[in-house]
Amino acid sequence: MPPPFNTIDLTTLALKPGGACTVDVDLTPEGLALGGQDYVFAEAPVPARLDVSRTAAGYALRLRLEAALAGPCMRCLAESTFPVVVDAREVDQPGTADEELTSPYVDMGELDVGAWAHDAIALAVPQTLLCRPDCAGLCPECGVSLNDVDPADHVHETEGDPRWAKLRELLD
Repeated sequence: MPPPFNTIDLTTLALKPGGACTVDVDLTPEGLALGGQDYVFAEAPVPARLDVSRTAAGYALRLRLEAALAGPCMRCLAESTFPVVVDAREVDQPGTADEELTSPYVDMGELDVGAWAHDAIALAVPQTLLCRPDCAGLCPECGVSLNDVDPADHVHETEGDPRWAKLRELLD
């Protein structure tokens, strides 16, 4: 198993134009803060595969990894793990004025795989992290998890909106 690291000096790969190689890396990306909650990686380091292809003037890069984030469900707040699959690509052609051909993760031939993985994971995370697809959330009255109670047994007596009290008096 390779040691965990977050940067790769692409020049040490000694690729000629048209050449390619695959590098297996173990990454230690930072966790994410989403909706005021912190999500960390369930297992660290995170194994990843980096494909590097040398172009005439730069590099074409592909990063693939599968990770599991651990943190609270966004509806019921139960601790859960959320699988994340990343398949990201970058191109770096130094000296070009085209922003789409320059990677913010490559600087002077050194690839910051950790920053790239962090950003790619943030983009791959679902918009809503749920413990299960049918998560019912929390009861707005008492805060109990609606996943753990029978809806028929979980009933609150309601007095109605107090702003309508005078109208109710007229109807009685």
